[in-house]
Amino acid sequence: MALTRHFKETVVARVQSDPAFAQALFDEAINLFLNGESDTAKLVLRDLINATIGFESLSQKIHKPIKSLHRILFSSGNPNMNHISVIFAAVKRTLKIETRK
Repeated sequence: MALTRHFKETVVARVQSDPAFAQALFDEAINLFLNGESDTAKLVLRDLINATIGFESLSQKIHKPIKSLHRILFSSGNPNMNHISVIFAAVKRTLKIETRK
């Protein structure tokens, strides 16, 4: 019997059981984007999407094909700010996250 589990499984379990952790990941993804670390931000955002809304549901909510979403959030993807802001807004609504003003 393995004593460890895959990192992504751990993230999913933690996000689903701890709303504050989901909020922290969301905040971190935004801060990373604002600080010019877009590759890391996209990775955090992908993990958050996989642990919560899922790409299929996100695709339906924002009317973008799943393949496009994966390309947007892939490390070598080059998303425009419109796409990123729509994705962040959908995740925010799904998680019922309040942003600080």
